[in-house]
Amino acid sequence: MHYPIGLLFDLLASSSALPWNITVHFKSFPEKDLLHCPSKDAVEAHFMSCMKEADALKHKSQVINEMQKKDHKQLWMGLQNDRFDQFWAINRKLMEYPAEENGFRYIPFRIYQTTTERPFIQKLFRPVAADGQLHTLGDLLREVCPSAISPEDGEKKNQVMIHGIEPMLETPLQWLSEHLSYPDNFLHISIIPQPTD
Repeated sequence: MHYPIGLLFDLLASSSALPWNITVHFKSFPEKDLLHCPSKDAVEAHFMSCMKEADALKHKSQVINEMQKKDHKQLWMGLQNDRFDQFWAINRKLMEYPAEENGFRYIPFRIYQTTTERPFIQKLFRPVAADGQLHTLGDLLREVCPSAISPEDGEKKNQVMIHGIEPMLETPLQWLSEHLSYPDNFLHISIIPQPTD
């Protein structure tokens, strides 16, 4: 419930014809395996919490704190009702930054791996280096998760997936954050073993 469906697909089923067979049970909820969602309000609160965390990283919470309650509600209702225009009218403000800054303060990202017990990796990472150069996806992975990148002369062992695609490691991280973030404004990056077929 707390992970985006596209992320779950990238992590668990990207090489499958059909992602999952779903069995619906009406009693004996598997409390030890799944988080029980007590209400629709809990889902909304979780979503808004993620939005606020992402804005704290990108803008020191200035954008989300300047919004009115009706703007927060519009974000949620646009997402819930699959109304892209309604959602994006507000979310656009969260994706902007002053031109002189060349990007966000920090990139809100989470890296997920199927080969570890750790739920995800999340650290502070700036989109622009001290010398003014844009950091790339490869720069992020080399610093935060070096095992994801194969050596120059080595065999490729992992795939890096975002929204079902494998972006080039040379892609600027700021661009990825602006264009491939999930609705919660986080860039969810999956690292999965390279398929053998």
